Amino acid sequence: MKLKLNKEFFMRHLFVAVLMAALGCWFGYDGYVKYPSMSPAELYRMIEKSDAPDEAAAQKVYANAIPRQKQFMMLAFLASIIVGAHLFAVSRLDFAFDDDGFTFAGKRYKMDDIKSVDDSAWEKKRISKLALSDGKSAVLDAWHHVGVKEFHAKLEPAKA
Repeated sequence: MKLKLNKEFFMRHLFVAVLMAALGCWFGYDGYVKYPSMSPAELYRMIEKSDAPDEAAAQKVYANAIPRQKQFMMLAFLASIIVGAHLFAVSRLDFAFDDDGFTFAGKRYKMDDIKSVDDSAWEKKRISKLALSDGKSAVLDAWHHVGVKEFHAKLEPAKA
């Protein structure tokens, strides 16, 4: 059985990545187009929902709002890139198993090639960490991939 990306995990993270990119576009539009096209008094009225007490207050809001929107744009794009990169990295896991052993990152292993299994996060998060005889390690997360629980069940007799 080859581990497959969990569709629910993929869709949720893809939604967040797209949402963050869309928010970045919105903040960018406000910071580069909409807010600069307004007068300080108009921008103050839009943000504060009242007229500015004086020109200095309107200018202060104007000078603060435009860079803030650009900063929010950068943060939203950064969040989108981080979530997207994580999703890409998780989707690249190459792990398959059968009754005789498993294949990880293109290399075939026997169950005896597992030096240790760290199941400290298994009960709570369904994460199992394998240390392999060649020094490599594999982190298997049942939220990220379908088939991890089945592989973990095959490990139970070996751990006993």
